[in-house]
Amino acid sequence: MSLFIRIVFAVAACALMAVAAILLVYAPYMAIRDSLAGGQAIHGSLLAVVGYLIVAIALFDVAKYFFEEEVPAGREKRTAADARRGLTKFISTIVIAIFLEALVLVFETAREDVADVVYAALLLAAGCLTLVSLGVFQRLSASTEREVGPEPEAQEGGEGPVEPAARLASRPANG
Repeated sequence: MSLFIRIVFAVAACALMAVAAILLVYAPYMAIRDSLAGGQAIHGSLLAVVGYLIVAIALFDVAKYFFEEEVPAGREKRTAADARRGLTKFISTIVIAIFLEALVLVFETAREDVADVVYAALLLAAGCLTLVSLGVFQRLSASTEREVGPEPEAQEGGEGPVEPAARLASRPANG
């Protein structure tokens, strides 16, 4: 079952990268096409390009997360600290994409209809809430890791937990 799940994540990551690559090519093409046609103001087309590029970068980063965290074999035995770092990288990418998209939305709505800026403000608020939630998660999980201590690692023979070498070296010798 583990192999099947890793294959599914690998296929999903490849699909995300393909969509992101298409967006990376299509977005500049669209801007060039619109600027040569001359029918539409170029600033609207450029803002749309920025939005597409933000989505493409976020898709690439999510695909990279899948390849780094979900596809490799033997990742099932990772520690809570590894999981926290991986989740932090993933959520950080999402937060950056939210903030960049909100910025683009502010510029678009400021030119078209200022009354719609409330939607950009709501998107900014969602990004801030996500960022604060990530900080709370980091704080609570780091506190829990300190209280619980490091997770025991299984010996190769499966005979139970092994203490880190630093802990063994710091113990006084029983004479």
